[in-house]
Amino acid sequence: MPTQVIMPQLGESIVEGTIGRWLKQEGEAVTELEALLEVNTDKVDTEIPAPASGILLKVLAAEGAVVKVGTPIALIGEPGAAVDLPPAAKTNGHHTEEKAELIQRTQTGRQRDLGFISPVVAKLADEFKVDLYQIQGSGLGGRITKKDVLNFIEAQKTASAPKIETPPPAPDVAGGTFRPVVSEPLPVSAPPVTRPPAPVIPEGEDFIRVEGMRKLIAEHMVRSKHTAPHVTTVFEADMSRVITHQQKHTEAFARDGVKLTLTAYFISAIVAGLKAVPLVNSQWGEDKIWLKRELNIGMAVALEDGLIVPVIKRADEKSLLGLAREINDFAKRARAKALKAEEVQGGTFTLTNHGVSGSLFATPVINQPQTAILGVGAVQKRVVVLENDAIAVRPMVYLSLTFDHRVLDGAVADKFMQVVKAALENWA
Repeated sequence: MPTQVIMPQLGESIVEGTIGRWLKQEGEAVTELEALLEVNTDKVDTEIPAPASGILLKVLAAEGAVVKVGTPIALIGEPGAAVDLPPAAKTNGHHTEEKAELIQRTQTGRQRDLGFISPVVAKLADEFKVDLYQIQGSGLGGRITKKDVLNFIEAQKTASAPKIETPPPAPDVAGGTFRPVVSEPLPVSAPPVTRPPAPVIPEGEDFIRVEGMRKLIAEHMVRSKHTAPHVTTVFEADMSRVITHQQKHTEAFARDGVKLTLTAYFISAIVAGLKAVPLVNSQWGEDKIWLKRELNIGMAVALEDGLIVPVIKRADEKSLLGLAREINDFAKRARAKALKAEEVQGGTFTLTNHGVSGSLFATPVINQPQTAILGVGAVQKRVVVLENDAIAVRPMVYLSLTFDHRVLDGAVADKFMQVVKAALENWA
């Protein structure tokens, strides 16, 4: 009997994954524990080993397909074995039951196949009593996404909103009519977001298909901008003491097999800021602001085809050496695409060091659902005026904090930045 290859759960909160690339084709021989395919979750590509030896008899999920955990994605067996295809939706706890119940509530007699419905989409449809057959999916293969459902709900609200009508003209004293100048009524709610038409690519011009990591990054950035009102505040810090400390301890850290970079100092300063202003280490929740207990700092790592943010868990419990060691490890494995799914999840604050490419300062986009992100520019020697009005040359850096204005006001964000600046400038 053929062995089923099941979509594994690659993280505690992972409920689905995207088939990135099949490393074996139908009819090819595979060996147990040999890499069979790549699955993408949260921008992390993970190689999935074959559960048994034999022939890859049938691929049940094509590249690019989004598949929920526990679903059969391939069959492995002996050459010539009969292929008994499993049901299209294998029971996998309450998520499958939710989907089945949701589809049963829709009108009968539909010819269109809804395809895979994620738990998030099913929950939204159930909560707002949305008929999914009325929504045209914009996802891969026409898949209905969370954004599609939210746009549909917003459009329904707009359509059902009461219209403001101009009252009939009132008669004046002379028997004529008085016609007041009435401005156009303001819309009751914002119109739904519409997608611009796809551009027509002239013959002979090249294009890059948006898929995989680039597609996930694009969706995440657009969602962040549509979710939170972004505000950026910029500070400047003198890095003299930090650089002096780094130069004195580089060799000692190297003997422990660790490269001491400025990133470790920045994360240490962020920890000091989050301890002093806990509201920055939070998450917006509509009717509440969720204060996070752990200080889990994400560090953006640039890749050839995108960006990934591994998370240093409980950064406040680590020394400068411990931070530097973990930073080295994450950066190396991120570029080798060897990170685990759980290592890019659970962040409460993010650092992006855009200065490594020469940028002086930037206005980074918040890594949802976090409240803030700190951008670090290039360290450059600049002429500064000291407190005694003396002129000096100092290694300076611009620090830009982009924050969610629903959670933080400018004064609170600046208080956080003052602590970060002081931690760097007064490094012992």
